[in-house]
Order: sequence, then structure tokens, then C-alpha cells
Amino acid sequence: TLLPPTSGTARVGGYDVVREGPKVRSVIGAALQEAALDPMLTGRDHLRLQSTMQGIARAERKARSDELLERVGLSEAADRKVGGYSGGMKRRLDLALALVHRPRLLFLDEPTTGLDPQSRTALWDEVGRLAREDGVTVFLTTQYLEEADVLADRVGIIDHGRIVAEGTPADLKAEIGLPSVHANPVEEGDRARLASVLAAFGEPLGDGSRDVVVRLREGLAGLTAVVRAVDDAGLTLASLEIQAPSLDDVFLAKTGRSLEGAGEGEADAAEPTA
Repeated sequence: TLLPPTSGTARVGGYDVVREGPKVRSVIGAALQEAALDPMLTGRDHLRLQSTMQGIARAERKARSDELLERVGLSEAADRKVGGYSGGMKRRLDLALALVHRPRLLFLDEPTTGLDPQSRTALWDEVGRLAREDGVTVFLTTQYLEEADVLADRVGIIDHGRIVAEGTPADLKAEIGLPSVHANPVEEGDRARLASVLAAFGEPLGDGSRDVVVRLREGLAGLTAVVRAVDDAGLTLASLEIQAPSLDDVFLAKTGRSLEGAGEGEADAAEPTA
């Protein structure tokens, strides 16, 4: 609502983003990748300040702050300065700040980047609860395809500014349809020969790893023939894995490259949005 659109129209919460900017801002919340927190203030200070800026009545500010601190698991750390918070605690506080005014639409930009697995799971639980119990529409950008698969009702894949795929995770994976075989030879010098053998059974794929990957055109029914062909070629495998279609496969099919294998600039240009 701060910059005019180059083209088109959009409505958020029933409000026109050009003509009704203040009303749009009243129904949205945002937690960006870099949290704008003051290290010298406590978590409680941040929430009371945000409540004041959002026009929350003075009588309600303490109760709303306490409610959100409890919700994101920061009650015990509420009166500690944020400079001493861990990365996960800062992300949870930033999420609480975005919820102060009870938004109907919440934008989360890379909310779990850099978090440890425990903190990431805790944030996933809270995002899921917001959508499930509070009816908040959550618009999430992420480079973790597992995260999109777990959290999203619908996923859009953006490649260099264009939406190249959109649908439910199940529907998008169903478009790919067939499983893939991932294999590695014991001898590095056998990699090209292994790739040639497997190519006879489907479409070769590059997934950003060292694996030789082929999408099996006959599905699991062709697996026995694959194993027999590898054995007949005199190849010894260090690993052989069958994978059902995933959002990684969808991303690869739609953009021609793996998100994990992309450089930083490519990852920013091609990103799933849930």
C-alpha cells in the first residue's frame, strides 16, 4: 500500500489497495525475515509499544501483551532484554508483534530461516494454529519445500517474478506422478555408465546432489528391471533409493533446477510461496 502498482488491481480483506491503503493495513500483519527489534527493550516492552502504535486501548494493552507472550512461549522471558534472546525467541516475538491488532491476513517472509529444528517445529505449530483455530489467512514465503508441504493449503511457485505453478501440495505432486530412483555407484568412475543404464528406464533428472536420478516411466513396476539392468552391467551400488514425488520434484519440473542447488540469487528469484 506504500508503492503504487505498476498494473492491475488488488483487494485485501475487501479493501482496494490503492484507494483504501489505511484500511488494508488495519487488517494485515507482517513478520519479515529480519526482525526489527530493539535489543535494549524487553519482550514485554516491545508488545506494549506495538499495542500503543496499533491503537489498542490502554486498558487492553497489558492483557493483550500477556496473552501473546503466553501464546508464543515467551512468558518467562518477557522481562529480559531482547538482546539476550536466541534466534528462535526473536522470531516468536516478531510473530507476536504482528498479531497484536488481530489481523485477518498475516504475511510471513522466510519465518524459519536459520532456526534450529526444535524452534522451527514450534513456529510451524503456531502458524498452523493461527490458520486452523483463529481463521487467519497466512501468506508465507519459504525456501524450505518441506515447510510448504506441511503448512500450506495452496502453494505457488514463482520463477523470476512469474507464477509457474499453483495448487494444493497434493495436486502439484500428482502432476509429477511417477516415482524416481536415486542411485550412487561405489566407483566414481562408473557414474556415467550408471547414468546411461538408468536413462533407459525414464527421464534423467538433476536434483542438485551427486545422485544419478531418473523418473521411472513405468513407476514402481519397473524397479525390478532397473535392478536387473544395473546387475547385468556389472555395476556395484553404494546406495539405491526410491522416492515418491515431492515438492522438490515439482519445483525441479517447473523451473528446470533444484532450489537446494540454486545459488543465492537464483533462490531469491525462484521461490515457493504458500
